Amino acid sequence: MTVEATDAQASIPGDKGGPALVEWIARRSEGIVIPLAAILVGLAAFSVFVAFLGKSPFDLFGLMVKGGFGSWFSIQNTLARAAPLLLAALCVALPARLGLVVIGGEGAIVLGGVAAAAAAAIALPAVGILPPAFLWVAMALAGMVAGGMWIGLVGFLRHYRAVNETISSLLMAYIGIALMNNFVEGPLRDPSSLNKPSTAPLPADHMIGNIPGMDVHWGLVAGIVACVLSWVLMEKTRWGFAARIAGGNVRAAQIQGLAVGPLILAFTALAGAFAGLAGMIEVAAVQGSANASLAAGYGYTGILVAFLARHNPLAIIPVAFLLGGIEASGGLIQRRLELPDATVLVLQGMLFIIILFSETYYGRFRIFNPDLWKRRA
Repeated sequence: MTVEATDAQASIPGDKGGPALVEWIARRSEGIVIPLAAILVGLAAFSVFVAFLGKSPFDLFGLMVKGGFGSWFSIQNTLARAAPLLLAALCVALPARLGLVVIGGEGAIVLGGVAAAAAAAIALPAVGILPPAFLWVAMALAGMVAGGMWIGLVGFLRHYRAVNETISSLLMAYIGIALMNNFVEGPLRDPSSLNKPSTAPLPADHMIGNIPGMDVHWGLVAGIVACVLSWVLMEKTRWGFAARIAGGNVRAAQIQGLAVGPLILAFTALAGAFAGLAGMIEVAAVQGSANASLAAGYGYTGILVAFLARHNPLAIIPVAFLLGGIEASGGLIQRRLELPDATVLVLQGMLFIIILFSETYYGRFRIFNPDLWKRRA
């Protein structure tokens, strides 16, 4: 992955006049037009798939809009589903700016949830003395440390042992899920959880509540804040600048004296910490305990969110909202059209493949490349 913009391209021209502004718009619009075109192509391909099943694509898309965005209840459901996607997408987007393709966020999510549940079991006796927020802080720290160490290990293997990060992170995701099942069904299992093994449940008054006036938990706010802070880190700090340089050309970064190894470790650990926080929020705000439901696929959907957003932390916010709406409409599609709830997963898979294919078109269109205009002139 290369650095997407130089310093001159990254800032809006001030007093350079109309031509400079046109060039800036042309360069920036490529990252919007191509993903939108890819989404439209994906929807068209999915329409053919739905028509082959004997259903109306127009009815299906109408139900998607209605189920995800058609009412205040639907929007709240969409926002609740988007909350973990924000953090899961950051687990992909941050390493991607260093040229790494990390797709194992699911493992960090489930281990973060288990670590948070274990921390809750230790911290609950002290809650009567300390403020209730102490429990949430302890759980968040435990989840972030677990997730950070898990994905940080991927960065360590990549830089110091030359192990491909895509393969290692995916394999470690399966290992993480297996470890979660082992802890939930073994040492951390609540004896009263008979049919569905889980850890001891959090007391109802110690769960993370909802945002006032909304039926959406505070995890949504945490995800948005994490995206904003990540954008500031990547775009406004010297560490983010160093990461972009290393992502563009590792050898050039090393020649300039940048410590590439610590950068990779730091950014992969931070990415894993966000995924671990997502697991903690699932335990403290949704499930109430750690159980097999933690492996809900948020880590894999986060890959699609990150790629659709071009690994831009701010763009992750609207894309996660869009994907959350698609997932929220699955139940309505199942009831009205008698299609499996996994139909939306087929759409996500098609979108992901086409988004990956669309990456080959960046830099090929003259309209988005002012340098080609000047050469032609």
